[in-house]
Amino acid sequence: MSIPYPFTALVGMRDMQLGLLLNSVNPAIGGVLIRGEKGTAKSTAVRALSALLPRLEVVPGCRFSCDPAAPDPGCPDGPHESGAEGFSRAAHMVELPVGASEDRLVGALDIERALSEGVKAFEPGLLADAHRGVLYVDEVNLLHDHLVDLLLDAAAMGSSYVEREGVSVRHAARFLLVGTMNPEEGELRPQLLDRFGLTVEVSASRETDERVEVVRRRLAYDADPAGFAAGWAAEEDALRRRIAGARELLPQVHLGDAALRQIAATCAAFEVDGMRADLVMARTATALAAWSGRTEVTAEDVRQAALLALPHRRRRNPFDAPGLDEDKLDETLQQHAGPEEGEDEGDGGDGDDDPDPDGPGDGGGQPPQDGPPEDPPEGDSQRETSLPAQQSQTQDERQDQRAPVPPPTSAGNDENGEQDEDTSAGAAPEKPAAPASEPFRARALTVPGLGEGASGNRSRARTAHGRTTGARKPRGTLGRLHVAATVQAAAPHQRARGREGRGLLLRRDDLREVVREGREGNLVLFVVDASGSMAARQRMSAVKGAVLSLLLDAYQRRDKVGMVTFRRAEAEVALPPTSSVDAAAARLESLPTGGRTPLAAGLLRAREVLRVEHLRDPARRPLVVTVTDGRATGGAEPVERARRAARLLAADGTASVVLDCEAGPVRLGLAGSLAAELGGTAVTLEELRAEAVTDLVRHATGSTRGHAAATAPAPPSPDATAAPPTKQNRRAA
Repeated sequence: MSIPYPFTALVGMRDMQLGLLLNSVNPAIGGVLIRGEKGTAKSTAVRALSALLPRLEVVPGCRFSCDPAAPDPGCPDGPHESGAEGFSRAAHMVELPVGASEDRLVGALDIERALSEGVKAFEPGLLADAHRGVLYVDEVNLLHDHLVDLLLDAAAMGSSYVEREGVSVRHAARFLLVGTMNPEEGELRPQLLDRFGLTVEVSASRETDERVEVVRRRLAYDADPAGFAAGWAAEEDALRRRIAGARELLPQVHLGDAALRQIAATCAAFEVDGMRADLVMARTATALAAWSGRTEVTAEDVRQAALLALPHRRRRNPFDAPGLDEDKLDETLQQHAGPEEGEDEGDGGDGDDDPDPDGPGDGGGQPPQDGPPEDPPEGDSQRETSLPAQQSQTQDERQDQRAPVPPPTSAGNDENGEQDEDTSAGAAPEKPAAPASEPFRARALTVPGLGEGASGNRSRARTAHGRTTGARKPRGTLGRLHVAATVQAAAPHQRARGREGRGLLLRRDDLREVVREGREGNLVLFVVDASGSMAARQRMSAVKGAVLSLLLDAYQRRDKVGMVTFRRAEAEVALPPTSSVDAAAARLESLPTGGRTPLAAGLLRAREVLRVEHLRDPARRPLVVTVTDGRATGGAEPVERARRAARLLAADGTASVVLDCEAGPVRLGLAGSLAAELGGTAVTLEELRAEAVTDLVRHATGSTRGHAAATAPAPPSPDATAAPPTKQNRRAA
């Protein structure tokens, strides 16, 4: 789109706008992650921001956008003479597509020049192109983990290091990093979340007038982009001048000891790991002061910085709700405020609502001030509601916490936990769902064979990234060139081609591409027995804890998950396949129990879910985890029907694991029989713990015996799904 939507015309997204503007003032903050539901103007806001950034002076001919006033002494295109004349251009807004390769991101050897000229030439990637501009990653949660690691390392260090194929290059890579994501499509790992400086939650307004204004402005823009942008040109210019003024003022902002103590105390009070949060809060607080035209950081700056920098760092696992306890935050700040801070805090807060108009630079370039949230805009005359609030205004808590599905009511159970479906009508309501026990580090479960699914960390697969296992002729477009194999293929033909002693002559048939093996993510479908027998002797708490552990494992291995439950007379899809494991955890927490055990219905429903999902994503291989004690009591001929259903799944080639929930001194071994019919393996609740596997290996007399003991009782089937425990012991869960 040639004419971006004006940043100042956005309605109601104050936190998002403030986070973006603070990073434009000080890119050292580390970027901003925008989390929100679909259709909330996340991408629109990022593209609009790039048009506000000041123009850059760039060294002519430099592919790495060096500043003529202070060129990078290690620039690969250098050395550049300091103070040389440059040319002016707009800051680049570089988009990183989800399917980008590592070579496209960091750069690689220029194969064409290497083959034609025999020189090692570096071809820059997107990190070089984004230097001194904006790097935008839409759907960052769907980006391959190793690319996210490279991206965030470069953002944190301000430079990119490339060591590959005989090329060693370092170049500057300082950019404003913006990532957007929809939490419904899966979460980022906590380690990656911590690398983003700030995070904001956005959601569509529920105010009718505000939604009307959004639609009105968007329709006007679509009808005449140039005319709409011209109507907001004055506000855009004012905001552009204000950003430039805040950048000039930033080096003069003083971060006093009292503010530093408040920052450190806040991070300690919320038990944030590491020191990155302290540094980000300090940089954010100074940027807030510069944005308001002040040279002193106040307690309110620290408070607003905490609301932007800490919520995502408190997530230790995907089941933790994001957010910050503001009462606890205020109490911590008050306890560690100096005497002068406590006296001036109220005055500072009032001043922040109306910052000094005589700010830095060209009058501070003040854009129109925000109106209060309770006064929605009614037309273009009320444009003040579209710009970010000052830091004195508290951040709205926009936690899109969807309530779990309420459990249906049914009849009560007898003392054995078994319920007769014929007596369910008119019976007492069910008891509340049993809470889950604490999750633990679960044993690795894998799909056998070699797949070609989406990148992940569970099963072996042919992937674009991973260890090199060989070379092959290109199938269609040439992928990554295997240089050694290409040379070996071409060398025997040089005499016949008349090139002996005169360099290498290559033809299309000589080219070889790299074959790599890595890990893929799978579809882990949980088939959970919620019958009365599972509720007996309070087993359901342990079962939920085990499934929760497997969900956590699926989150870390980048799987999709789904859940089918069966009880009474039928099976239902409690959760269609999704990348959001926290949604699965919410369904599990509210799972009711009671009734008979229609095991066959559960397996058949699981088979149908897999059939539909295979049409959507044929490359993603499934792993069915059936959680049951193996009993089948629902419907006519329940045992035989369950066996037939299991054999159907096995005939489809579906990898299966049965989580045996049978308890007590006397066990019937029904789950093991079911696993045999499924062609998979049975794992007890005790064996599911990785620590239990470790103990088995530790007490084994030899490596072969230890491996056999750790993987028992898996049958000698090609579909066995238990990974070698010695490998799991070395893997971080």
